[in-house]
Amino acid sequence: MPKMKTNSGAAKRFKKTGSGKFKRAQSHLNHILTKKSTKRKRQLRADAVVHEADHTMIARLLPYS
Repeated sequence: MPKMKTNSGAAKRFKKTGSGKFKRAQSHLNHILTKKSTKRKRQLRADAVVHEADHTMIARLLPYS
């Protein structure tokens, strides 16, 4: 049986935490930043946890994580 392939796009976007959840970066921090407040941009730098409903789909994309 051949090895399963990891989805390379998902591998760049998600990391598994020690407790088995997946963390991700937040959106809205790439462009049009002048109208966004400093506080908003600072808070967007923090990682977020993937919602529980999406966990099965992410785990399927990352079989060896």
